[in-house]
Amino acid sequence: MTSNFQPLHIQRFQQKVQLVTPDTTYWNRLDKSELLKEHSNVDYIDFSPSEQDNFVLTCSARVQIYHLVTKLVVKNLSKFQKTAYGATFRQDGRLLAAGDEEGYVKLFDISSRNILRLFKGHTAPVHRTFFTADKSQLASFADDKSVRLWDVGNEKLVRTYEDAHSDYIRAGASHPQAGHMFISGGYDGKINLYDARVQQSITRTLDHGSPVESMLFLPKGSIFITAGGTQTVTCLRVGSDGRRLLSGGLDRHVKIYDVGTYKTVYTLTYPKPVVSLGIAARNQALVAGMVDGLVSIKRMIVDSKPSHLELIKATHRQTQRNRMARPNTTANVDHVVTDQRRMPQLTAFENHLRKYNYKKALDSVLVPKNTEDYPEQIVAVITELLHRSALQAALTNRNEATLIQFIDFLCAHIGEVLFMRPLLNAARTVMDVFENNVFAFSKDMFEALERLRRTMQAEIRLTMELVQLKCALEMIIEGALDNNEDDATKVRFTQSEVPKMHPSLAASNYVVLVD
Repeated sequence: MTSNFQPLHIQRFQQKVQLVTPDTTYWNRLDKSELLKEHSNVDYIDFSPSEQDNFVLTCSARVQIYHLVTKLVVKNLSKFQKTAYGATFRQDGRLLAAGDEEGYVKLFDISSRNILRLFKGHTAPVHRTFFTADKSQLASFADDKSVRLWDVGNEKLVRTYEDAHSDYIRAGASHPQAGHMFISGGYDGKINLYDARVQQSITRTLDHGSPVESMLFLPKGSIFITAGGTQTVTCLRVGSDGRRLLSGGLDRHVKIYDVGTYKTVYTLTYPKPVVSLGIAARNQALVAGMVDGLVSIKRMIVDSKPSHLELIKATHRQTQRNRMARPNTTANVDHVVTDQRRMPQLTAFENHLRKYNYKKALDSVLVPKNTEDYPEQIVAVITELLHRSALQAALTNRNEATLIQFIDFLCAHIGEVLFMRPLLNAARTVMDVFENNVFAFSKDMFEALERLRRTMQAEIRLTMELVQLKCALEMIIEGALDNNEDDATKVRFTQSEVPKMHPSLAASNYVVLVD
């Protein structure tokens, strides 16, 4: 029986293990990349809110709308003399706005591909344009260091924010709910917050610390995120209904973060630096534009494939069935292969456990080096002793020094997540030992027990505070969701049909000269 003893499974507390998380399983459903090739750097990608299989690519002097499934161009908006920038859909998907190198902001009708409005005023390339939440205005951000707000209906300039930055403005975003608020980010590292209702030009200024390349609001509008610098991050997107943040960078990675913790939950790798991102509704597709014009399209697989773990289990089950099957031959066995595998090397405490010397096993592992550097070994022995119902026997009739050392170890590590359950059971066993063996406490033993009592009380207080915090957050989140449902209902029943727009005189007279 003792010859079959296996070494203990020691779980290191500080070791980083690649875990299979729900995010890993979910994002692994993204299919292999399907590639498109443009002629130059892909400046911007945006998905249509109304036609979810359509996305627009801004590249060189072309703005093209592609179909996600066929990978073919559905619409080609070619009314650009020079380079186009930042083509974005309006929230209803009927209109599209884009800036260009000439300093114009052009508004297109998606169905007819005609220019409906031509906004003139910027004196340098306009890199980003975004519709406000009420869909009636358009904000533009340009290299002339100014931000302009336009009225879509009458093609008029509503407000100009001159010298909003001291360097090029390459990023901006509109508040998702408040039509009067928007933000801008420049190469001067500054972030400006604007409120069109107030007289002052800039409501608030923040410092990003490096040139800003991309920025966005989270769906609730209470948080905005900025990215930039000369190192990696070039673009941002929000997925999973606002619960996941995606960033692309020059390191050829697209990282996916949990918005609740801002920790990385998944990473995608691409062949070239990523400069633009687009994500479809419900994460049905992820499109990434690269610096050399390569476009990667990853579509979400609807029917999830079996994981590697399931394949391994299936293979193992089949192997076991094959071994148990009767041989189809009556031939005598010529040679018997004996199992010559060597027994694994056991440590001192494992040898004591193999021989049921529980006190010696605890003594051999409970040494200062393990206490400081390898606490997981001590926890593994405690867990094994608890499993054998032998921890109380290992602690009974001990000298005070050993018991105090054991109690101090419990106080030091009982709050660690992986160790908490076995150490709580060990603390209860210590109480059982003192209950069954009544003797006079020395001062040192009394102080050790007092430390254990204080540690347990601190853990109980912390647990109660976390439970209260969890309940408060659940109430806040549920209230916010209820308010959003009410607002959505109001919009759904009160919103009227937007009248069809006709091209303005300036837009009708605009002609693209071909060399």
